[in-house]
Amino acid sequence: MSHGTPVVFIVDDDVSVRESLKLLIESVGWHPEVFGSAKEFLSRDRVSAPSCVVLDVHLPDLGGLDLQALVADRAEMPIIFITGHGDVPTAVRAMRAGAVEFLTKPFVDEVLLDAIQEAFNRSRRELDDAARTRSLRDHYASLSRREQEVMALVISGRLNKQVGSVLGISEITVKAHRGRMMRKMDAGTLPDLVRMAALLHLAPI
Repeated sequence: MSHGTPVVFIVDDDVSVRESLKLLIESVGWHPEVFGSAKEFLSRDRVSAPSCVVLDVHLPDLGGLDLQALVADRAEMPIIFITGHGDVPTAVRAMRAGAVEFLTKPFVDEVLLDAIQEAFNRSRRELDDAARTRSLRDHYASLSRREQEVMALVISGRLNKQVGSVLGISEITVKAHRGRMMRKMDAGTLPDLVRMAALLHLAPI
């Protein structure tokens, strides 16, 4: 699945660091956006392209770890921490919360670029998964109420005859509903349908 130009959000209160990182990011063809504080960054809308944040641990208004907690729901936007005063407990906390890397200044440019590439790979996977889930939700929403009932029983392992008994309809009618339901869900097999139901968090009956 294609996405737009990758975006690197740089959040650091040191203007010289922001500018040097901006030039580095631009040199490899990515799009940098710079912010001097966490609050300034939080006012930025989400992007649909692969993205990541290069984030200083120590910021004047809101610390990097606090910002990481605030954007924990943005799995499509991994974080790379940079700091001039790193310590093991802070690094462990950041990594446990999902950071891609924790780098102490000064760091080698290639190490940061490799971390950003890994962050973009992670971001693309999250964006693709989210797109697939949205598509599944659209397919499920297109089902009639009866087709949704049939689906719930089918993913529970019920045979057509058993589905008909539960719903009070004939086996032939069940087959018709089941066929339409499978086509609308774009499910080739029952295991495919079960996996889809799991992604949609549908509970079997």
